[in-house]
Amino acid sequence: MEKVIIKNLKREWHNFPLKFEFEKGNFILKSDKNQLWSQMDEENGKKYLVFIPGEIKKNEEIEFKIEKKENPPEVIKVIDDKKGKVDVMINETLFTTYNYSEENARPFLNPVIGPKGKSVVRKPASPGNPEKFDHIHHRGILVAHGDVNGTDNWSELEGHGKTVHREFLSLVSGPVFGKIHALSDWVDNKGKKILEEERIIKIYNLPPESRIIDHIIILRATEGEVIFKDTKESGLLSIRVHPEMEGRNKGLIKNSFGGVGEEECWGKRSFWCDYSGEIEGIKCGISVFDWPYNLRYPTYWHVRNYGLFAANFFGLSDFYNDKKISGTYILPYGEELKLFYRIYIHSGNCEEAKVEEKYLNFLYPPVIEIK
Repeated sequence: MEKVIIKNLKREWHNFPLKFEFEKGNFILKSDKNQLWSQMDEENGKKYLVFIPGEIKKNEEIEFKIEKKENPPEVIKVIDDKKGKVDVMINETLFTTYNYSEENARPFLNPVIGPKGKSVVRKPASPGNPEKFDHIHHRGILVAHGDVNGTDNWSELEGHGKTVHREFLSLVSGPVFGKIHALSDWVDNKGKKILEEERIIKIYNLPPESRIIDHIIILRATEGEVIFKDTKESGLLSIRVHPEMEGRNKGLIKNSFGGVGEEECWGKRSFWCDYSGEIEGIKCGISVFDWPYNLRYPTYWHVRNYGLFAANFFGLSDFYNDKKISGTYILPYGEELKLFYRIYIHSGNCEEAKVEEKYLNFLYPPVIEIK
């Protein structure tokens, strides 16, 4: 029987997922104090076992025996209604919905349920926008850019482009995570394809006060060269927070360099950014962690007091207020742009949620040995 040994040497480990390369199959990890399901995943042609070990103290070492087990429970269920919505259920309770209907300008996640059952994103505008929402194209968590080969695939103004769902490569349910793996096309307002998008959304079996979404976007220049023009109207990860969390409604924006509020965070680079506030008296927030291999790491943040929260490394002329500086990016024909962000939904404010330490957990997991 093989063993996995976790050596946590640097800092507290806060119940984030871990993985190690292993054979395909269903396995339980057993320690003296605990028993955990693991779940097989594949990345870049390699097989991994993913598991959530819980809290681990600094300098603590934990040993698990690896035992093959059949029939893992589907704690996270990913359910496609075949009509444009995929629900993600955790312990039979809705966490989020991936909205992919062609009635929408582009796919998005909404609602996104956090602490005490509160959705941390603004609900989508109804047809005709009777709510009189500003920026109706902010529909939850989405991916968009304002000038791609001259097409506006950011707004829903006249002549806008779209992201059209093509197919699901996989929908995965399981004991540790659920996964939505989708293929879509970015098209102009005439329906002409501009590029191909592959989106991988992985959601972990964690309690409501500490949900995690791993969000991978791969954009491929399948039709020819793709030019992402410099514009602040962009976010290859974009979020519109719940109205009660907005900065103009006593919400708080913070970044990894200690910036506070829109004035110190908008257009600034940082390794992570956090937006927190209260929804019906419940303190909660949402952080986005940038990955070191992403383009122009650490990213710039298009984050506003009215609730927009977007990672944007294109809008440099606006961010620096200098038209001589350009964030335009050219993706050559046949190549791809891959981006990975971790979205961390939490209870409490930035400090109470230990966002800084959890970003370091994201970058530097414990040492794992297999014996």
